[in-house]
Amino acid sequence: MKIILAGEGAIGHKHMAALRRIDDVEVVALAGGIADDTEAFASEFGIERWTTDLGEALTLDADAAILATPTQLHAAQAIETMRAGKHVLVEIPMADTLADSEAVVRVQQETGVTAMVCHTRRFNPSHQWIHERIQRGELTLQHLVVETFFFRRENRNALGKPRTWTDHLLWHHSCHTVDLFGYQTGQRITAGWAQQGPTHPELGIAMDMTIGMSVPSGALCTLSLSFNNDGPLGTFFRYICNNGTYIARYDDLVDGYDNPVDLSGVAISDDGIELQDREFISAIREGREPNASVAQCLGAMETIDMLEKSMSER
Repeated sequence: MKIILAGEGAIGHKHMAALRRIDDVEVVALAGGIADDTEAFASEFGIERWTTDLGEALTLDADAAILATPTQLHAAQAIETMRAGKHVLVEIPMADTLADSEAVVRVQQETGVTAMVCHTRRFNPSHQWIHERIQRGELTLQHLVVETFFFRRENRNALGKPRTWTDHLLWHHSCHTVDLFGYQTGQRITAGWAQQGPTHPELGIAMDMTIGMSVPSGALCTLSLSFNNDGPLGTFFRYICNNGTYIARYDDLVDGYDNPVDLSGVAISDDGIELQDREFISAIREGREPNASVAQCLGAMETIDMLEKSMSER
């Protein structure tokens, strides 16, 4: 399968590493934003063709594109890719407004291509282990408590390089948890609120945020997010269930007393990004809807829109 990778930043590197571990997949072109960085990325990974024009890349002989580009470009680029007849995997979130998210879903329905969002938490072995037990009735989620903490007072990416765009706690980082809460409970999020701290004078975004949500069963989700946290970075999920407590740290899982949970046999890999990319490729080959299709993930965008409106009402 021939893939176009768009985005030369930190997440693009992670996708490239994952794709190299999947059989019969070739990245035939790289479409980046900054010419020097794009050329360096292409040279590092031996990608023969590179460009700073996604439209040019989409004219090439390729089956699909993976969009690891700035959030503000996701919707337009996903639509452009689908209308070019290519399958598309777009980084989270699929858009930064509900209207644009709905447009992405509508174009997927019109074109019939495979379109999926990088809701990686659905694929991390740690969260898969929990999901399987909820599905079997062995666990019932009572409260999902999540911390998403970064130290990002300057506009830099995960590699420490200057960013050309501004990240967002609500539309980007909360999206992982919003989708995961609905996915793990198997229910629509029917209530939610959010509040945010002061706006950064230069970045123009809130640096701290608190979110609360619930589903019809009564299960709760409490999410704390910060770009001000000077300490361990990342997202940590505490599943408080009727039959045990578990803490997921990306691909690892421990119980409430920090004892490791054996995840061997959960999946073919212990890398959530690789598992997510494998799902995208398998869905294309099998002609089926992928887990985390744009249609499945629209509910998360509807919830985030509700949360945004709750802040304006306060």
